[in-house]
Amino acid sequence: MDTKELAARLAKGDRRAVAKAITLIENDGAGAAGLLKAIGPGLGNAFVLGVTGPPGTGKSSLVDRLTESYRKRGLKVGIVAIDPTSPLTGGALLGDRIRMVEHTLDQGVFIRSMASRGWAGGLSGAVADVIQLLDAARMDVIMVETVGIGQSDTDVVRVAHAVMVVLMPGLGDDVQASKAGLMEIGDVYVVNKADMPGADEMVVDLLAMARDFKGHDPSVLKVSAAKKEGIETLVGVLERIRSKFMASDSERGVEIRLRSIRGMITELARRRVLLDLEGRTDSKVQALAEEVMSRKLTVGEAANSLLQGEEGRKGTRGRRAR
Repeated sequence: MDTKELAARLAKGDRRAVAKAITLIENDGAGAAGLLKAIGPGLGNAFVLGVTGPPGTGKSSLVDRLTESYRKRGLKVGIVAIDPTSPLTGGALLGDRIRMVEHTLDQGVFIRSMASRGWAGGLSGAVADVIQLLDAARMDVIMVETVGIGQSDTDVVRVAHAVMVVLMPGLGDDVQASKAGLMEIGDVYVVNKADMPGADEMVVDLLAMARDFKGHDPSVLKVSAAKKEGIETLVGVLERIRSKFMASDSERGVEIRLRSIRGMITELARRRVLLDLEGRTDSKVQALAEEVMSRKLTVGEAANSLLQGEEGRKGTRGRRAR
């Protein structure tokens, strides 16, 4: 299937075409760049919601409930669920799709589990491109569920139009939620598992924390994904945010779009730099490691030689010899 045909099938929402296109992009296959260029004119219609927060807070269950509610409203939903990658095998559990199994046969829902492949910040290196593909496939709402690694799980703000931070009572020191940017990136804070003791107190704490950030007025809600309580109220809040995004001629709509585009540019640039570095240096790392072990180079000098190339390495060694 050539690029033009694949792009045309994407525009029709063909699920097989979406799966094929995502695999092509993830593997950086031949034609990937051409496909992204072909779909470019049709982008900009989907609303991207980032879903982040510590592990165990019920992010996947909440995404499942939101999907159910969006489908009742006639909206098409794309879900990108990032799972952690094993540092030893490179594999991933990809368990989020299992938890959302009831939607897998729904033609109005596309679920893709992606391995983080060591990408820091809770995302996968290809997520920005995958968002574009789902947008091209005419998804109304795209939810990006991050790995769930806790306080460093904040990079989703780069690519999303809005961010939902999911928390729950009993996390220990609830004030920890305010660290590492979690209290700065959220547009909506959700206290899930609201039937647990301490839920009301956590809502009060979050509201107090939100007031400390001038110019930032997020919503704080209490829900129970398991009992389907508070979901419609949450969707109502998210729909108000989406309506601002869809009003593209408004100042706020333009601001949201530009922020997301800037983030996707940055994410893609980071990915391509890292892939290029890995491709050029795999054969050199072993030799450099041996030189570090034999005290001929420091770890820092070895890293510099990877970035500077062979000439930089010779220069570094020459300086050390003098």
